[in-house]
Amino acid sequence: ELEKLGLRDDVDLHVYEVPVEYQTVQRLIPALWKKHSPQLVVHVGVSGMATTVTLEKCGHNVGYKGLDNCRFCPGSQCCVEGGPECIDSIIDMDAVSSRVSALGLDVTVTISKDAGRYLCDFTYYTSLYQSHGRSAFVHVPPLGKPYSAEQLGRALQAIIEEMLDFLEHSEDKINCQHEH
Repeated sequence: ELEKLGLRDDVDLHVYEVPVEYQTVQRLIPALWKKHSPQLVVHVGVSGMATTVTLEKCGHNVGYKGLDNCRFCPGSQCCVEGGPECIDSIIDMDAVSSRVSALGLDVTVTISKDAGRYLCDFTYYTSLYQSHGRSAFVHVPPLGKPYSAEQLGRALQAIIEEMLDFLEHSEDKINCQHEH
């Protein structure tokens, strides 16, 4: 749906479906960062437990015990051996949530600090590690429970545009912090 709607004219949108497979994530995420050198990567995952559009603040490195679609689980139960326990996105999710909520879309946006220690969290951490925090993850409920594809597409469009706006207005501050 987001691919149909697009983003503002100055943004190149690339949409990929990432398989629910640990080893594919470990190969694909770094390859996509290398191929596109994006300003930001926003991952979107469906959560059967979600009833809102949920912005995830951070990704976790350890605790991956569930088998993926290939019946595989990393022996180390972690994303990056020796990596930090948790990596925060540089995006201020509270500000993005407030600004999107103020737009009056018919979608509720919430915040979370736990993406679930399965492939969503694994993908998010892998991307955050690769990008030094220049990633975001949005959990959405299954279609129709309660939102339509169109509602979710419009919400994602607004969320991503707010995230890009945040990055553009804080770029000098972010670059300064990463030089130290």
